[in-house]
Amino acid sequence: MARETIYQQSDSGDDRDDSQESSAAAGPAVARPEVPSEDNKLRPKRIAEMVGQRDVIERLQIAIDAARHRGEPLGHILFDGPPGLGKTTFATVIPNEMETVVQFANGAGLKAPKDLIPYLTNVSEGSVLFIDEIHRLPRSVEEYLYTAMEDFRIDIVLGEGVSARTLNLDLRPFTMIGATTRAGMLSGPLRDRFQIREHLGFYPTEDLCEIVCRNSKKLNIGIDQESAMEVARRSRGVPRIANNRLLWIRDYAQSKASGAITLDVAHRAMDMIAVDRLGLDKQDRAYLQTLVRVFAGGPAGLEAIAHTMNCSSDTLEDEVEPFLLRYELIVRTRRGRMATPKAYEHLKTAS
Repeated sequence: MARETIYQQSDSGDDRDDSQESSAAAGPAVARPEVPSEDNKLRPKRIAEMVGQRDVIERLQIAIDAARHRGEPLGHILFDGPPGLGKTTFATVIPNEMETVVQFANGAGLKAPKDLIPYLTNVSEGSVLFIDEIHRLPRSVEEYLYTAMEDFRIDIVLGEGVSARTLNLDLRPFTMIGATTRAGMLSGPLRDRFQIREHLGFYPTEDLCEIVCRNSKKLNIGIDQESAMEVARRSRGVPRIANNRLLWIRDYAQSKASGAITLDVAHRAMDMIAVDRLGLDKQDRAYLQTLVRVFAGGPAGLEAIAHTMNCSSDTLEDEVEPFLLRYELIVRTRRGRMATPKAYEHLKTAS
């Protein structure tokens, strides 16, 4: 009855069709991400299958073992870090370890508390609710989570005006897992409600090489150790990029080299998509070349570089600069961006 009443509180101006309304009344639509079948094959199913992030895995194993020993849900967990490092993978592996189910949601899709209610009322004992890009939650939704996370309770307002009343709805104890690429955008009260907070760092080349070798076996791709290491070196420390590089080399080998992946084939495949030996792509090198050729190595402002390259400054700041900064190819100063000697040397060898 309570859930039926919740859906009656939808704004009268809601233009959803009848089929959507009946679907909502039946229960929440679990927002599972559309994952290609190849990604499903490559994604680990158990925590023992994961490579890298050993310190994070060890701490999570302790928390999981303790929660299972007590027969209680796992504490709420927040993962932060750049894209492609395994936040969603952890969110799928942890429920498997806890032998429970998981619901997927995205912070950008939860516009109001009423959008969150179906997920919360659908949680089962010890289940997991995973919210990706949790920093994009509006403040009203974020505040609505506070009592749900702390007291496993939500308050629902029924009716309007003087006839309105509040329904206190108890939830089954559950685990909230949040993932964000911008932890600084989360409010302090929300961050503090996560008992476990883990930052995921970039993977060393050796771990990426092991990931490439394991995934090549899952996909029945024949690749030797030397070629796998070359893929790892050009993957920027990100497993998702390593997987994408592997799949591209497989396609290239099947089309141009009778399916055999050798080191020479790997080099030619990477050259065809303009990924150099350091992992820089065409846009990365265009940034460095613009900074060196047009601005004499800097200092230069981000907007000036973006206008010269005819692209968005947000794209450069979010997608290009993090990698260049991490590889010490540029530095940020109060006066602007500057190329380092390492950048000059790389441009010479890459040309």
